[in-house]
Amino acid sequence: MFKKWLIGLLATSSLVVAGCASQDAGDNSNGTEETAETGPSVAINESVEHEGEPIEGGTLKVALVHDSPFQGVFSEVFSEEGYDGNLMAYSHEGLFHIDENYLVTDGGAANMSIDEENKIVTVKLRDNLKWSDGEPVTADDVIFSYEILASPEANSEYFDMTEMSNLEGVLEYRNGEADHISGLEKVDDQTVNYHMKEINMDIKYGGGGLWSEVLPKHYLEDIPVDELSASPQIRQKPVSFGPFRVKEVVEGESIEYEANEYYYRGRPKLDKIQLTRVPSTNIVSALQNHQFDMVSAMPRDSYDQYKDIPGYDYLTAPALQYGFMGFKLGKWNADKGEVEPDPNAKMANPKLRQAMGYALDNDAIGQRFNHGLTWNANSVIVPGFEDLHDKEQPGFYYDPEKAKQLLDEAGYEDVDGDGLRETPEGEKLQINIAMGGGKPTSEPTAQYYIQAWKEVGLDTQLTNGRLLDFQDLIQRIDSDDESVDVFILSWALGNNPKPQSFSRTTQQNTPRYATEESDQLLEAISSQEAYENDDYRREQYKKFQQYMVDDPAVIPLNYLMYVTPVNKSVKAYNSSSADTERTNWADVQLVSEEPLSE
Repeated sequence: MFKKWLIGLLATSSLVVAGCASQDAGDNSNGTEETAETGPSVAINESVEHEGEPIEGGTLKVALVHDSPFQGVFSEVFSEEGYDGNLMAYSHEGLFHIDENYLVTDGGAANMSIDEENKIVTVKLRDNLKWSDGEPVTADDVIFSYEILASPEANSEYFDMTEMSNLEGVLEYRNGEADHISGLEKVDDQTVNYHMKEINMDIKYGGGGLWSEVLPKHYLEDIPVDELSASPQIRQKPVSFGPFRVKEVVEGESIEYEANEYYYRGRPKLDKIQLTRVPSTNIVSALQNHQFDMVSAMPRDSYDQYKDIPGYDYLTAPALQYGFMGFKLGKWNADKGEVEPDPNAKMANPKLRQAMGYALDNDAIGQRFNHGLTWNANSVIVPGFEDLHDKEQPGFYYDPEKAKQLLDEAGYEDVDGDGLRETPEGEKLQINIAMGGGKPTSEPTAQYYIQAWKEVGLDTQLTNGRLLDFQDLIQRIDSDDESVDVFILSWALGNNPKPQSFSRTTQQNTPRYATEESDQLLEAISSQEAYENDDYRREQYKKFQQYMVDDPAVIPLNYLMYVTPVNKSVKAYNSSSADTERTNWADVQLVSEEPLSE
């Protein structure tokens, strides 16, 4: 299942405001197709080992860098922003363990086996798997969780009609024609059979009709589904089966976690984790004062201000994430459960969208303002999916002359001689750009974008004339607010490389983009043939990447390195995005009660 969460400490997500910065775009030299793909200029360093004898227990102090109060929704079903993933990282786990290639492997809360002939996926829970209140996790919980996800009352943006309908009986249940999902068969208390319509490649990533989050039926079943999202059981006192459990929440500001003695891998070595929200403007001084043992979602644009602060190692690695420019091309039709493209949308002309991409110098921004931690993105498939990412795809690169040519070809001309282009019908063209604020570099970054587009003749303005608060930004985008024509965000991806966010049947398709060609390519990517033939699968991914250049729903702006400050007080830590390498929170230890200064 596509996930859009886990930012910063974890490289696996909702939407997050893209980080880039400052006064101008750097030099004005045009990019070329040959130089379109570059790379980070900061070395990768995913793990650290510190000296010292571990103390008994202790409290890990974690900062979450976020400029708005966090929502604090402890469930994937109901979460709408990526920062919730950071909060759930310590207390929640999905069913499946993934390997270095992001494929499901044994070793997690459940193991999975596939009967290809009978089209059955069997999920078997660990015998010792318990909720944080001591109750066993059972097959009934697995089935209950899927029924919540599939319920129309949940209104979950993770319910993709196309993908989920691969499980027998889901549509009948969602449409009220059945009181249970016929494709979910309880074999025994620890085992569930998923009866699939087809066995496709997505299943190997834990998708394709599977759902990896489990909700505690005994704790939630008496709450109406449409009230679950706001309930204390989801926001204040969630029950989970991760290494820690939520003890206390100060809404939007901090969370205290305590060790879960029922954790299936054994009681964590730490006693507590204390997470505190810190605005980006305050995090450097917090590091200078050695207030925290670790920092999640550390900003890249101030890297030069903190990279030499003593007492910390700064882990860096490419994220399964990319910044992008999205175009509003339609609306979400809740009755049909699919996007409804508008052929008359302001941004409907693909050459207009392409021109906006070629007008921006993303490499210069990355080098001069993000300190080499971002670089030009050539594809909607990130380089982390090495076997599928098309290195030869030029994508969009800095070429303002090409941008002007595309606008000329599409009929966007300066009719009145003011230097700004009108529509092909001769009407005023003003493009409203929605971007988030809060960082010192947010405003100059926005002004660079506006100036770059002005240089090719496009009149762009910030939505409502200002940068938006994060929650306001997300609400406007999700609700298809008419004040938004273009938006700047980043997508944090799950372990499944399939570009599921472009499916016409998922609310995560925030551009509201859909064509028959994109439907066919997404279907081919998930097909039986792609499951059986790796060459065919790679070819379909390549075609999709090219299609997103020819008719872009979004334009990738940059790939990102995440930075994780880890204090010398932390014995050892690995920030890899693969479960086989990444440190489990239960194994984290401290060598000092307080963060060390050197």
